[in-house]
Amino acid sequence: MTLALAMHALAAAPSVQWSTNGAYGHWGVNATVVALTIVTVALCVILHYEVLSALSRGLGRLERTNGGHLRRRVLYGIFGVLSVHVVEIWVFGGVFFLLQWLGPVFGEVHGIAPDSLVDHVYFSAVTFTTVGFGDVIPSGPVRFLAGTEALCGFVLITWSASFTYLEMHRFWRRD
Repeated sequence: MTLALAMHALAAAPSVQWSTNGAYGHWGVNATVVALTIVTVALCVILHYEVLSALSRGLGRLERTNGGHLRRRVLYGIFGVLSVHVVEIWVFGGVFFLLQWLGPVFGEVHGIAPDSLVDHVYFSAVTFTTVGFGDVIPSGPVRFLAGTEALCGFVLITWSASFTYLEMHRFWRRD
């Protein structure tokens, strides 16, 4: 009975049509979004690597004369990691804003003003952290950037958590 209902639902569902009309059929638009996404992800990954590398070197150089320095190292590490995430969110937000500025052919981000950089950064923060409130919804080719940002944000946040754990373990192991 369940199989019959599923077959009926599939038969009643509208068929998928690959249209050459609209943004998805325009391969130049899609290629532009994919290229901007690749460049943005590469920029954020390289930035993240460089900041974590500099933090690791800098935290290792802090001399330890009393218990306060251990606390300072942890705080520097946490603020450093949070700062790089904020910069990465602004980079993605800037790309969303750029695509909206270039025109609706790249898709739209519904729920925010197209000329508001801060709103695009908000959408970027919600996407990067994978919170996804649902108050802002992308449509069209720009959805590829949004989906990739969520994956990139998840990986970079996880990387930061691993880095923080390893740094704290390294410092606290000495006690």
